[in-house]
Amino acid sequence: MPRGDKSAYTDKQERKADHIAEGYEDRGVSEKEAERRAWATVNKDDGGGKKSGAGRGKDTGHPAAHKGGEKGGEAAASRSAAERSASAKKGAATRKRNAESHASR
Repeated sequence: MPRGDKSAYTDKQERKADHIAEGYEDRGVSEKEAERRAWATVNKDDGGGKKSGAGRGKDTGHPAAHKGGEKGGEAAASRSAAERSASAKKGAATRKRNAESHASR
């Protein structure tokens, strides 16, 4: 099987890769790089394309899907209390302003 051949992947894996790639593209990553990252994520999650034969499909636990929370605290932890407070106030003001503009419609 040549490199890049996706015939061994299931329909679900292909849908998953498409969805992941869309997310990267929405965040400004080029289409080619988004595709590469998406398939790398599917491979990490599922151990690559599915092989034929009984008992070969094992539950993966979806490790890549659990990484989201890891990145969350890093930015806040590296900022001072005053910076975090200012950011929170700014966000609250924005939400209030948006709520007022949407309520008048």
